[in-house]
Amino acid sequence: MPVRFSFIGIDPNTESNGSPTVWVDQETSDLVIQGWRADRQTEAECAGFEVPGHAAGIPAHETVVRIPARTVPILREACDVAERGELR
Repeated sequence: MPVRFSFIGIDPNTESNGSPTVWVDQETSDLVIQGWRADRQTEAECAGFEVPGHAAGIPAHETVVRIPARTVPILREACDVAERGELR
């Protein structure tokens, strides 16, 4: 099976069971993010934001994830890679 995603980085404080991770899709340059499932309170707060032109709530085909602030450098790198098309 051909590799579609380019691995960018993983939470530097990760343990062996679950870890926020970032990839870039080689075909679309979309960021693919693995994070912690948001708790109900976080989901409710996010769902409560009103954005003009969009329905309220979180659509069934979407989810809210939380990633630690310490992964910001990894996200920046992923954005740079996606923007420049510099896939590994």
